[in-house]
Amino acid sequence: MEYGQSLEKAWGDLWNLTEEKSFSVKFLSDFYDIDTHNQTIFSASCNMPAQEHLAILILHYLIQKLRLKDLPCPSGEWINFNQLEGGLGYYSAFKKRTIDQIVRKYGANPDALLNLKEHFPIEKIDIGDVSIIIYTFEEVPLLITMSRADEEFDAGANIVFDKSISHIFCTEDIVVLTEAVVHLL
Repeated sequence: MEYGQSLEKAWGDLWNLTEEKSFSVKFLSDFYDIDTHNQTIFSASCNMPAQEHLAILILHYLIQKLRLKDLPCPSGEWINFNQLEGGLGYYSAFKKRTIDQIVRKYGANPDALLNLKEHFPIEKIDIGDVSIIIYTFEEVPLLITMSRADEEFDAGANIVFDKSISHIFCTEDIVVLTEAVVHLL
């Protein structure tokens, strides 16, 4: 997939907001160094350039952070994908690309989600059979819940978002963010 136009627009939007030459943004357990002069985004941990889809997310996050001055704090109110603008019409594709992947990876052993704390900023919470909050960007948590299979039902999962996410990312970015997180898990 070609992301060139989206990247170009994001860099332009960033330049219109600031004259700063560099930034650092934390995504999951890594920091990404942003060089606005050279238009580069590198992982601080491995000195590799961010993949284009992640670079766009990082830029969109930074742009919104600069626009708002302070990002909204998580509200503690969780919403599902259908409650996002346009989410209802896109839910089946979202489910296939994210929720179904979580079930495929962790359905046979939902407790394995808890082992992710060794590599990612997560918090175990007591909802359903196994649930974690994963901290993606600052002020952007995702909640993943899983139910174990039993005699009547297959294993299941859900991914929900703090209501404040819609002030930080558009729905399309939320899909890309969720896919990126699920892929890394």
